[in-house]
Amino acid sequence: MSSYFPSRRSVLTASVAGLTAASYQRILGANDRVRVANVGCGRRGLLKELIDIKDSGQLQVSAVCDAWQQKLDKAKAQVKEMTGQEPYATRKLADVLSRKDIDAVVIGTPDHLHCQQLIQAVQAGKDVYVEKPLAMNMEELIRAYDAVKKSGRIVQMGTQMRSYPQANGLKSFLADKKLGQILKIEQVRNGFTPYWMGYGGPEYINNPPTPQDVDWEAFRGEYGKKQFNTSEYQNWYGYREYSLGSHTNLMVHFIDLMHYVTPATFPKRVVALGETYRWKNEFDVQDSVDALFDYPEGFMVRYTTIFGNSAGNLAKWYGSLGTVDAKSLSARQKWVASGEGSSDPTKLASEVQMEEPAMVPHMQNFIECVRSRKQPLAPIEAGYAHSVAALMVEKSLTSGRRTTYDHARREILFG
Repeated sequence: MSSYFPSRRSVLTASVAGLTAASYQRILGANDRVRVANVGCGRRGLLKELIDIKDSGQLQVSAVCDAWQQKLDKAKAQVKEMTGQEPYATRKLADVLSRKDIDAVVIGTPDHLHCQQLIQAVQAGKDVYVEKPLAMNMEELIRAYDAVKKSGRIVQMGTQMRSYPQANGLKSFLADKKLGQILKIEQVRNGFTPYWMGYGGPEYINNPPTPQDVDWEAFRGEYGKKQFNTSEYQNWYGYREYSLGSHTNLMVHFIDLMHYVTPATFPKRVVALGETYRWKNEFDVQDSVDALFDYPEGFMVRYTTIFGNSAGNLAKWYGSLGTVDAKSLSARQKWVASGEGSSDPTKLASEVQMEEPAMVPHMQNFIECVRSRKQPLAPIEAGYAHSVAALMVEKSLTSGRRTTYDHARREILFG
């Protein structure tokens, strides 16, 4: 994918910068533990992922950082209980980034903080695992991408479906042309209640923060001053100032996976509609979105989410020789291909299960790349590409117009 990204000179410059930085740093040997800080210790559960692979991934959770004091205290206690070592704990990202005993940071903060914290981290010489979506707008996306390439640091996007065995089996299956010509790829991901209204469960929902509990300024980041709002802090997923909706959240997993298993790069054209039909309340995130993509590689992609009815979920690849049923992208089911829908004489004659090659957990892939300096499965280019697709949907959704993407100018346009 990297050949589709701007400035070959910037890539070479980044490589030289990375080698120069490495000469001043501790060289990690095969038996050295990568020292990691978890920034944002809440509902996403990245801290548990780190603890789960601490031995297989040869890592040490050296620091935890969260703007919510109760979450910070809980994370600190969790690391102490599960590893026997008490981590450094702070509300301030700057405190983490200034420490020379931190090799990498794992960012699981709200969406609007991802780019600015990624930039700060790589400029401080840290390798970074950052949750999706990467960006809320093109301006910050370009800044983040350029900062990473200039730094030469290892960056892994948190689009973990790339590490599914089923996904890698599907990638090989499609590369071998066993589905023939790809015609359309589709996901429908519905639910009754929007994720922003119940995420975290009753224990989380019934314990709202007070202004004394949190660092509101750190949460706002570059967004400036604003009066503290308990619901905005606790339920930020439901506010478009902090997270744009299902097309920049749920859809990102699907679009990123589609980019990974096909030759797709950036959409050529996008049209999208969205509205709030069922859940009219204090939240301003639309509860229904439908987006249609035209890819220059020669196929269409569709993503749909409605909240108010959970029926109809699916994830399928349609080809001239049959159909792949990816079982709603479940990691716990067998993904299968069949000749369904094709009348081609050479169509798939029987049902075929996707192979499931051995894969390490997505987080472990990142840690191994920190040590080896190889690129991870979901590098910054993947984050750039999924963000372009999501932001094309956003611009179409809010304007009511079809969007296109000019990669030479790195700009989303109408057309």
